[in-house]
Amino acid sequence: MPGAVLWTRRQSGGADTHVRVLPDACMDLMWVGGRLLVAGPDTTAHVTPVRAGEVYEAVRFPPGAAPSVLGVPAGELRDLRVPLADLWPQRRARELAERVGESADRTAALEAVAASALYGGIARDRVPEAVLAGVRRGLAVADLARELALSERHLRRRCLDTFGYGPKTLASILRLGHALCRARAGLSFAQVAHRTGYADQSHLAREIRALTGLPLGHLLAEENR
Repeated sequence: MPGAVLWTRRQSGGADTHVRVLPDACMDLMWVGGRLLVAGPDTTAHVTPVRAGEVYEAVRFPPGAAPSVLGVPAGELRDLRVPLADLWPQRRARELAERVGESADRTAALEAVAASALYGGIARDRVPEAVLAGVRRGLAVADLARELALSERHLRRRCLDTFGYGPKTLASILRLGHALCRARAGLSFAQVAHRTGYADQSHLAREIRALTGLPLGHLLAEENR
């Protein structure tokens, strides 16, 4: 699938830990502990305990893509981690988990699972791409709805089904990603705020803390441990 990313995480060492997963408008299909799990779209940071030696293999879908694979509106999975067996027939989910677990390349096997779920009859929907483009251009909700010839209420429903939240929340989460990229590159927090559309540094600080659970400086320090 275009835009999908395969990733693997193995907790090395002999100690349990936790991982702070930041909201990014994406959803994941993960293999862990012999099961397939779906990570829904997060509205705030999700702190996940990870046991020593635990292995995660996953495919991360780009924003708006996972509902076409899973057959479930994104809003129903918001801020959740759900076994695939709760969404698909249990026998099918179990067989797929076994197939992935027995594969020499689990991430490639996960990618194949996702590709097999995209039946050729799915029509191309222009709305998700147009919403993402409009949000990235900084369009107000009313202007975005007008551009798509939708009412604001209809636009919100489409966004909830596709991304898991409305256009304003989507814009905040995408802006968070841009801000973090610039902060990790070494820009001052004032420069980050200016270049990513925050009103000022205080606005940046409030949104970062609300979405991640930490002040920006503490978040960067945690990532560098």
